[in-house]
Amino acid sequence: MTPDNILTPDKSRIIEMAWEDRTPFEAIQTLYGLSEPEVILLMRSNLKSKAFKNWRARVSGRASKHLALRNPDISRGYCKTQYKIRANKGH
Repeated sequence: MTPDNILTPDKSRIIEMAWEDRTPFEAIQTLYGLSEPEVILLMRSNLKSKAFKNWRARVSGRASKHLALRNPDISRGYCKTQYKIRANKGH
């Protein structure tokens, strides 16, 4: 699958996963078949220039975005309170 062939709901989820600190690129590849360079292309084409630059600065060299570099104590792809916070967002 290439970034151009992805359906809109999938694009949104891939972008969300790419922004998450604890979600490794390998998880995106397993779920959606996109390699890290393809995720970068997807992000570049779907984010505003400043947002893309901020994202690249944030993930470049981040060990948690690569399973091989990741601390072995991290066994999940998101913060355990992430969904609780999201559920309370409007309150």
